[in-house]
Amino acid sequence: MSRAALTLAPVPPDIAADPVQVLARTVWGEARGEPVRGQEAVAAVVLNRLARAAARGGRWWWGASIVEVCLKPWQFSCWNPTDPNRPRLLAVTADNRAFDQALRIARRAVAGTLPDPTDGATHYHARGIHPPWAWRAVPCAEIGRHLFYNSVE
Repeated sequence: MSRAALTLAPVPPDIAADPVQVLARTVWGEARGEPVRGQEAVAAVVLNRLARAAARGGRWWWGASIVEVCLKPWQFSCWNPTDPNRPRLLAVTADNRAFDQALRIARRAVAGTLPDPTDGATHYHARGIHPPWAWRAVPCAEIGRHLFYNSVE
C-alpha cells in the first residue's frame, strides 16, 4: 500500500478535543525513552511549528492548532496508521509513569511556560537516521538521541 493511500485512523473524540492529551501522547509516542529535556524538546517542536504558522498569517501547512500540528499526517510517526505503537499511544493512561510525565510537559507547553531548548527547531530526527530533508541541513541542537533543526522549510 502506498503512503498516499494510507489515511490516519480516527482519534477518539475525547482525545482529539484536548490539546494537552494530543500533545502528551505525541511526546510520549516520540520520546518516552528520552530524558525530560528531550521530551520537552519534542513539545517545543510542536509549539515552534504553530508559531511559524502564526507568523505566516495563521493556517500554514502544519496547521493552526496544537491538535492539527500533532495529527497532521506523516509529521510525527507515532500517529502514523502503520506505527505498531499507535494502539498503545491511544490506550495509555496517566497511571503510566512516562505518560504522566508527558502530561506534565504538555500542560506546561499549552500554558506557555515551557522553555524551548531547541533554539526554534521545527524538525528533528533520531541520530542514526538520515531523512532526505536533513541531508543539507545543519542541526541547531542535539538533545538526547535526537538532532533538531530550525532551518528546514
